Amino acid sequence: MELPGLICAFLLVACCCCRRATGVPGEAEQPTPELVEVEVGNTALLRCGPSHFPGNLSHMDWFSVYKEKPTLIFRVRQGQGQSEPGEYQHRLSLQGPGVLALTQVAPHDERIFLCQSKRPRSQEHRIQLRVYKAPEEPTIQANVLGISVNSEEPEEVATCVGRNGYPIPQVIWYKNGLPLMEEKNRIHIQSSQIVESSGLYTLKSVLKVRLVKEDKDAQFYCELSYRLPSGNHMKESREVTVPVFYPAEKVWLEVEPTGMLKEGDRVEIRCLADGNPPPHFNINKQNPSTREMEEERSTDNGLLVLEPAQKQHSGLYECQGLDLEAMIPLLSEPQELLVNYVSDVQVSPADPEGQEGSSLTLTCKAESNQALEFQWLREKTGQVLEKGPVLHLDHLKREIGGGYRCMASVPSVPGLNRTQLVNVAVFGPPWMASKERKVWVKENTMLNLSCEASGHPRPTISWNVNGTASEQYQDPHRVLSTLNVLVTPELLERGTECTASNSLGRNSTIIILELVSLTTLTPDSSKTAGLSTSTVSPHARANSTSTEKKLPEQESKGVVIVAVIVCILVLAVLGAVLYFLYKKGKLLCGRSGKQEITLPPSRKSEFVVEVKSDKLPEEMGLLQGSSGDKRAPGDQGEKYIDLRH
Repeated sequence: MELPGLICAFLLVACCCCRRATGVPGEAEQPTPELVEVEVGNTALLRCGPSHFPGNLSHMDWFSVYKEKPTLIFRVRQGQGQSEPGEYQHRLSLQGPGVLALTQVAPHDERIFLCQSKRPRSQEHRIQLRVYKAPEEPTIQANVLGISVNSEEPEEVATCVGRNGYPIPQVIWYKNGLPLMEEKNRIHIQSSQIVESSGLYTLKSVLKVRLVKEDKDAQFYCELSYRLPSGNHMKESREVTVPVFYPAEKVWLEVEPTGMLKEGDRVEIRCLADGNPPPHFNINKQNPSTREMEEERSTDNGLLVLEPAQKQHSGLYECQGLDLEAMIPLLSEPQELLVNYVSDVQVSPADPEGQEGSSLTLTCKAESNQALEFQWLREKTGQVLEKGPVLHLDHLKREIGGGYRCMASVPSVPGLNRTQLVNVAVFGPPWMASKERKVWVKENTMLNLSCEASGHPRPTISWNVNGTASEQYQDPHRVLSTLNVLVTPELLERGTECTASNSLGRNSTIIILELVSLTTLTPDSSKTAGLSTSTVSPHARANSTSTEKKLPEQESKGVVIVAVIVCILVLAVLGAVLYFLYKKGKLLCGRSGKQEITLPPSRKSEFVVEVKSDKLPEEMGLLQGSSGDKRAPGDQGEKYIDLRH
């Protein structure tokens, strides 16, 4: 029995030796492969064991093992490498003794690579190649249709997609920053993946949740976790919210603006509810007569706009909401709306009038739901004359006549006031500004003359010449008459007169028409020589006649300045000539103070200095007529200094 046992042991050892001698890779039990990690697209360096590897590195074979089947892919003979035909033929190269480089690593390259040396004896080394690729930024799509809290099953909240990753990343869902886990009948996460043609994975994850009312503002997002050679990483999507539908439990009413309201404001009465979507609203107002709530018409669901708000809008309002899904009516608490007002401002007497020297008393009253304050203002100046509802006007004069305004205001409501205007009339004959006035015109041009008068009763105006006249009533006591007439020689000779009259008297003004000659025009004034409008209006002086519309004061000043400059230039030329003659010795000055200016015979007749008056006619800028006939120097008020003798 001992001999057969020894024989069996010998044969077993021989078999093991024979199997090692055959050199078939992968058949014997192998140690754990060496791990090499690389990202997609990079180059993987495969080393045939550590530096003390006992094999002959100048004579070896490389294999790829796929589904436990080794395939020869590269040979090394006498230190020279040669790729075998196949998928790795153009991506392998020898980088040094025992180092094989694999370029453009792809996901399908994740497998075991084996190197085998047969000299001096058979040795092999296994390498596990791991391939990684970070996925793209995750995209998330929320359910925009919304989810009802009455749903009995988890509803789709959002879908998360992570594209082109390797290996498959892990997805984690979050709500308000807290991770979500699977929960029966509450939370369900359904994930799937697609293998792209490149070998990369696209992950799709769907989150389903039974939402409650408190989730109406919840923020959801997804996170992708993945690994690279450098370690673990993650990417987050943006946050999304989902419409949550839930029935209303409460209805209330809001008014804008807040605070004290007044007539004229834009007031909004709005119904609100805590449901989504909001229920259908009706806005009701209490009828002050029947005390019943009546529906108000509104253009928008739950919004009533009062523009402008009026005192009759004050009252008791309430909102009524009807949830169309649950069909349950809801009522808000009634709310009082108060529109403050000031109305019916009246002044008595309504048409105040009096004789000169007499007195008048004006009384103002108004209606309001608040305490009132009164002020009296002069209409034409805005000056506050009196505080209180009564204004006393003593010793009436013509100047006191005109507009007076009563203002009734509510101090507790800023901006709430109403006014009433009355015109005080003082009996008297027509009142005009002056008795006589000159107007500068051009012959054969159309001229507009205006005459204004005031008085009580209101006067009428007539003209002594034929033309087209029209009247405008400035206020109950003033009238403006405009006459359009052709400037003719007869009109220049006669002049014009406007007469204002009423039952208490008459008054008039005479308008003298003067032709504008070329010598009375400066370069600036000649540009406006075509102006032919004259306005005659009341002045501050009583019982006078009319004035004409003048050119702007700045233009009149310009005319004076030009005249002064001309005079200065003439005097400067004269002084220069005298100085020149003095230097040449032709101007002798004695103690007697009187010498003859000696000039060459040829030049004695050349030096004539003209000094013009710097004063133009007073109304030169008003009406400038045509060039007309030139007058003699003596008629134009000009002065001459003759230096010839």
